[in-house]
Amino acid sequence: MDVSEAVQRRASIRAFKPDRPSAAVVRAILEGAARAPSGGNLQPWHVHALTGEPLAQLLHAVESAPLQEEPEYAVYPPDLWEPYRTRRFRNAEQLYASLGIPREDKAARLRQMAKNATFFGAPVGIFLSVDRRMGPPQWADLGIYLQTVMLLATEQGLDTCAQEFWALRSQPVARFLELPPERILFAGIALGWRDESAPINQWRTERDPFDTWAEMRGFGS
Repeated sequence: MDVSEAVQRRASIRAFKPDRPSAAVVRAILEGAARAPSGGNLQPWHVHALTGEPLAQLLHAVESAPLQEEPEYAVYPPDLWEPYRTRRFRNAEQLYASLGIPREDKAARLRQMAKNATFFGAPVGIFLSVDRRMGPPQWADLGIYLQTVMLLATEQGLDTCAQEFWALRSQPVARFLELPPERILFAGIALGWRDESAPINQWRTERDPFDTWAEMRGFGS
């Protein structure tokens, strides 16, 4: 599989088989991704990968913890403006439509969202954190690392879902992982093999046409 194929294959998978990838494969993915670009070679990422009993214990701790009053950070800017508001709205509508959940069924939508807290049944849960004193460039490095993890997983025939959802449940995760106070939880990654029979995995997000967000100058015709 080449890089272009991995980019096209990768999708946010929200239903997984229980089969567990080997420790060697998971380590190779996480370690290989550390070749991602990093300004000044700071390598700001910190990674926790859990499976089996440790993952079960973490999920129980999250389920048992009270809801936190504020997310660790704002996942989206407040009062989204166009075209971002429409993109987010269409994404949610299409996701729930793939499950046959109508807009007015708020309870069903909440139940689906709650599946984030179980990594959508994935056998491996990965957490990425970063020092709070780092700035936007290092957060960009962290995002590049995350994408590299997902592409290397795709190369191995595995599937992923990147989850900023964990900003809403960061406190019990931080306690369980014993993150130092200066470390902020950025995201989770669900890792495993997709359940091909799950309707939600048949749906793919849209992308706007190239000319709506890019310009090319000086290239000629």
